[in-house]
Amino acid sequence: MIEIRKITRVLKSKPTIEGAGVHLKRAFGFSQVPTFDPFLMLDDFRSDDPDHYLKGFPWHPHRGIETITYVLRGDVEHGDSMGNKGTISSGDVQWMTAGSGIIHQEMPKGDEHGSMYGFQLWANLPRSHKMMEPRYRDVKSDQIPEILLDNRTKIRIICGKVGNAQGPVKDIVIDPEYLDITVPAGSEFTHTTKRGHTVFAYIIEGKGYFCKERIPFSYETEGLNYFDMKTDPVLNNGDLVLFADGDQVMVSTEEDPVRFLLISGKPIGEPIAWYGPVVMNTRDELRVAFEEYNNGTFIKQQKKKA
Repeated sequence: MIEIRKITRVLKSKPTIEGAGVHLKRAFGFSQVPTFDPFLMLDDFRSDDPDHYLKGFPWHPHRGIETITYVLRGDVEHGDSMGNKGTISSGDVQWMTAGSGIIHQEMPKGDEHGSMYGFQLWANLPRSHKMMEPRYRDVKSDQIPEILLDNRTKIRIICGKVGNAQGPVKDIVIDPEYLDITVPAGSEFTHTTKRGHTVFAYIIEGKGYFCKERIPFSYETEGLNYFDMKTDPVLNNGDLVLFADGDQVMVSTEEDPVRFLLISGKPIGEPIAWYGPVVMNTRDELRVAFEEYNNGTFIKQQKKKA
């Protein structure tokens, strides 16, 4: 019997400042570890004010994780200690595996209207892959398949498979799925998920129902007034939904459409030692990482030849 995943928790994204002064909203992060295993953090950096993002994320190290940047509007210039550099633009994705260590910078530039919309997801690496060779998967917008279902639901497939359509990012150790889904008004959408995988949705436009029962008090909620008796089962822009285990997720709409990111991955189930941009398994491994950063031995791979 097919089991529809129920909601276990709803989180409201919270304003914070990162990098050199980037204003963003954090959907989840350090305080939720290991609830979203294998994922560590999801940031929403949508803004129409250049003063909120132009200072960017100057040179900083990463080790032991993958960072996935998905741009909806605007440009992000990037460069690293290996000599890589470039720009990701509207609709593009960069899937960076930091592995043994990389030093890079990400500088949002926005578009001609001053808008910069995007998301950054951090995914953990298991102990066996923490020190793997760093690599990039730069994916242009036109490389991402987009399918239209019979009920007019639109799905962009960054990673994973829907029907016969396969996303361009493959062979990732946590077996992830990353979809950008728009369900039209007055529709119902179901999607098969792998048993045992962590699955969550982040609403980025509109509103919809993310559980079959539509019972607002059947799950834990963070960031809401618990004495607000007008609590409604419909979820909106900036809400994050964590699902219980099951075979499918079900999303339905009424008067309004809803657009959301649907992300899943295989839990790692290992200890996490996390400080800033470095995530390892033990505090001793963290100490070694920052000692190497300070003495200039952090980077294990040779710089690209000119």
